[in-house]
Amino acid sequence: MCGRYMLVAGSEELETRFRVSGAAVERYNAAPAQVLPVVRIRQGARELGWLRWGLTPAWAREDFGGRLINARAESLRERPAFRHLLHRQRCLVPATAFYEWAPTGQGGKVPYRFFLREQRLFAMAGLWDQWCNPLTGELLESFTIITVPANALVAPIHDRMPAILLPEAEELWLEPDVPLPQVLASLRPYPTEEMECAPVSRRLNNPRNDDPSVLVPD
Repeated sequence: MCGRYMLVAGSEELETRFRVSGAAVERYNAAPAQVLPVVRIRQGARELGWLRWGLTPAWAREDFGGRLINARAESLRERPAFRHLLHRQRCLVPATAFYEWAPTGQGGKVPYRFFLREQRLFAMAGLWDQWCNPLTGELLESFTIITVPANALVAPIHDRMPAILLPEAEELWLEPDVPLPQVLASLRPYPTEEMECAPVSRRLNNPRNDDPSVLVPD
């Protein structure tokens, strides 16, 4: 799964990389239930939208909260919460790293940061939806991050990892008219040789700790 990630990027970097306009983002400890940026297509144009992490489907009777933070790539077509979103409500979730926790053998866990070589900005595949609160009429936009089987770097710590898209697949993922089999084929483990990992601080365990100090190992 993917339960925490990092996004540190300037406004020019985001605009150059994803062709969207928006303010700089500094999130060292992005966590479920927080409002975070995604790239999507609205009315035929790309935009950087701020959505809650943790999907609530449009058909839900009540807010799902942070339960649907991830969606397994292998079952997207079967899950009612995701299958209709596959066609026209795909999004990119910009990130500079994601985190997983490794058991220490002493009952504890140490968080690790996984990132691309040269710490490049990347995009995780996501789905988004809009839900209307039946009691208040308030609209909630939310998203989930798609996961795939872990590559050789992540596998010793966790059996899943976020679906990081190759740069050439990002356009395909956003384009609503691309045949679905072609879209789904882009969901695969990111090449191991293009990634690195490093231990970080246990301060990451608390989502309130959202500053560069979480990157310093204990």
